[in-house]
Amino acid sequence: MRIPRPAPRPAWDPIVPLIDVVFFLLVFFLLVGRMDATSPFEMAPPIATTGAPLPGGGATLTVAEDGALALDGAALPPEAVAALLRDRLAADPSLFIRVNAHRAAELRRVLPLIAQLEAMGAQDVALVVTPEAE
Repeated sequence: MRIPRPAPRPAWDPIVPLIDVVFFLLVFFLLVGRMDATSPFEMAPPIATTGAPLPGGGATLTVAEDGALALDGAALPPEAVAALLRDRLAADPSLFIRVNAHRAAELRRVLPLIAQLEAMGAQDVALVVTPEAE
């Protein structure tokens, strides 16, 4: 009498659980790990305040959307703004300067102004930000 043998099962591949473990580890490290560059020294980012009253007086430098400049409400070419601010800072090194930039003004138009003010010796500069109306 012949008894039919069951068909042989395919061999169990021990690599499948290893692949599962590797993917679980990958997901774990993606969730836990930091994806940004860390600073080599202790950093304390600036804290923005909303609605805090600014000191009176000083100068207001306004940057339009297209990069045009105005000093204390008078539209001027960049060279004239720089000369006036240089003279005012020479007379009063503690001059408070507000930089009021249009929300659509590109950062490449605002940051060089801040660097210029710092090079002129400005000690107190505030970047005025107006939140969008809700």
